[in-house]
Amino acid sequence: MKISVVVPVYHGERFVEPLVERLALVLPTFAEAYEVILVNDGSPDSSWSAIERMAKKYPWVRGINLMRNYGQHNATVCGLRAVRYDITVTMDQDLQHPPEEIPHLLAKLDDGFDVVYGAPHKLPQGWVRNVLTAGIKDLLARAIGISSVRNISAFRAFRTDLRKAFANFQSPSLILDVLLSWGSTRFTSVKVNIAPAEESNYDFRGLVRVALLILTGYSTAPLRIASWTGFIMTIFGVSVFGYVLVVYFTVGSLPGFPFLASIVSLFSGAQLFTLGIIGEYLARVFDRSMDRPIYVVQSTVGGD
Repeated sequence: MKISVVVPVYHGERFVEPLVERLALVLPTFAEAYEVILVNDGSPDSSWSAIERMAKKYPWVRGINLMRNYGQHNATVCGLRAVRYDITVTMDQDLQHPPEEIPHLLAKLDDGFDVVYGAPHKLPQGWVRNVLTAGIKDLLARAIGISSVRNISAFRAFRTDLRKAFANFQSPSLILDVLLSWGSTRFTSVKVNIAPAEESNYDFRGLVRVALLILTGYSTAPLRIASWTGFIMTIFGVSVFGYVLVVYFTVGSLPGFPFLASIVSLFSGAQLFTLGIIGEYLARVFDRSMDRPIYVVQSTVGGD
């Protein structure tokens, strides 16, 4: 099997060398030919220098230096578009995804699947982070349209040909897993050993941003929720109007500035909620209409 390993690098100065050394020991044991592509995603530390050293030491290591920070998925797509071999493996820089577990992913590919995720036996983060991550993975699985896959992660193996499905995609706001689903629905996962992460480049705000991107960038579910909210509010309004008429003709009057104020506030909140959802979609349309690139390559090293 010929394998390309793609690793996005950000704040990874101290991880690059041990990662490549581990890959140097593992890859020859199961790969006929292999390469490692390290994509420096505008890291402010000396990650690029570390990548250059590894590229000079090992001829199968290639480095791509992006002009600024574009995001993990953008950097991964950059590396994916540069790979040479039939199977691509993506993984994190910090050895949270042990290279020794790669054969387990590849074995599932041999069973006829096109995308295989490495799922941890036990979630490695704290319970709050695990709950948030599980929620985002559930949203992503629904956006992909493969609700049976709940173990989506950055540790994945897939057939490189899937990149043909999004060869012309140019929006800077992207989720790689959704793009892969444009080329296949044969997704699965396998349990692997995942090491605890020392630190994460995703804070709470970053997780919320990803969730909003999934919901409004690749799903129409929020628009349907807005439509149903409007429909329910309409039914409620008609019901209240009927109640007012009944009271007026039976009692004579309906006391109640508080009642009126409550109704107005309820409908105003529903309207603002719906406008907020529409605004998110308009922001995505505006973002894509600007024709901004997914990434811009500043320099490369290795691969001669």
